[in-house]
Amino acid sequence: MRSLLPVLIATAVVGCASQHRDATHALPTGPRAGDSVLSPFYAVPPSLPDRPGVMLRTEAIAAQPELTAAARQERILYTSTDARWKSGVIPVSGTLYLPRGQAPSGGWPLVAWAHGTLGVADVCAPSWVGHKPRDATYINRWLQEGFAVVATDYQGLGGPGPHPYLFWEAEGRSVVDAVRAVLAANPSTIANEVVITGQSQGSASSIGASRIAPTYAPELKLRATIATGVLPEFPEGPIKLPELLGGMGTTRYTMLRLVGGSLRDGEPSADELVNDQARPLLTMARETCGDGIRAYEQQHGIDMRNAFTVAPTRLTALMLPATEMSMVRMPAPLFLGTGLADRTIPPQHQYAAAAALCAAGNPLAWKTYPGITHNGGVNAAFDDELAFVRAARSGRPTTSNCDRLVKPDAPQPATPGVPFND
Repeated sequence: MRSLLPVLIATAVVGCASQHRDATHALPTGPRAGDSVLSPFYAVPPSLPDRPGVMLRTEAIAAQPELTAAARQERILYTSTDARWKSGVIPVSGTLYLPRGQAPSGGWPLVAWAHGTLGVADVCAPSWVGHKPRDATYINRWLQEGFAVVATDYQGLGGPGPHPYLFWEAEGRSVVDAVRAVLAANPSTIANEVVITGQSQGSASSIGASRIAPTYAPELKLRATIATGVLPEFPEGPIKLPELLGGMGTTRYTMLRLVGGSLRDGEPSADELVNDQARPLLTMARETCGDGIRAYEQQHGIDMRNAFTVAPTRLTALMLPATEMSMVRMPAPLFLGTGLADRTIPPQHQYAAAAALCAAGNPLAWKTYPGITHNGGVNAAFDDELAFVRAARSGRPTTSNCDRLVKPDAPQPATPGVPFND
């Protein structure tokens, strides 16, 4: 799917917008950054507006089978600002869905969806390949309840430069600016009544978007924040746990981080840090998406001990912390959902995040789901999320259970027969 000519074209197109960026901070581009040409829609315009949250273009996309409640499905390209390389205004892609039926007076309330890990290559952008059935099912449920849904791809997925994987502020800006763009472009159809929700990688994006919203986009009326498969870490929090990130600590996620801008400026490159045995994984991270990377890792027995030219502890020191947050009071009520069979982000890790958010003074509803895995939690929590959002929008948010948090045990066995509960 990739050839030298599209890469050269992409590099040239990205260069056309350079005058709109801070000349002292260059955005890395090209094949090593995961860039490729998808279609003319994703090309950087000859000039960009000087502010974030501006819709650049839209186009209709083919209906996705799971999205039965969508009357309108379209690909969007809008402006955001680069929080990782400080390169200025950048284009970011995503999707917008409107429900069937007549919009209520003032417009449909809006859900902003922040997806979990898919990869860091442009070809992984959901606006290009479609949403995973699990995620599309979740989006459809919000549509059925009368919400419009905007779903960012995040900076660098579809757009120029690396996808700053797990950098919550960069991803949070992509979420917030998608909301701004669709509100401005659909003033009578979509209401400034916003719910932000995300899973796994997207849980940090969702919480990150909410915490920056009061200063970055104070005009937004944020009613609720939802996070499942809760990833953020709070070093100042009251619960001190050992490293528990299970699946998130595997080699494939580290490869995504290396491509996605986690190396500190001036440190050795990803190519220098990955050994010959694991080099195909690095190439795959730049060109393909998650399932193929995982299969290769498992087939060839590659792990953190045999993939790199430096020890894992040294590699960690070379990378920027991406998922750590300080403890702050959030602008809207919080709902966190944790599957007690989650082996990717174990329940104890998510408990520590809930405890930290409570300690910061946030009204928080933390709900746990026996037998539900990392994947299963996205849809298993929906009914509780909907009730939470309805209460928050009515001005009567669900009572906080911060005084009743219970530390969970090790992950449980998964309950069979639950959709997406693999």
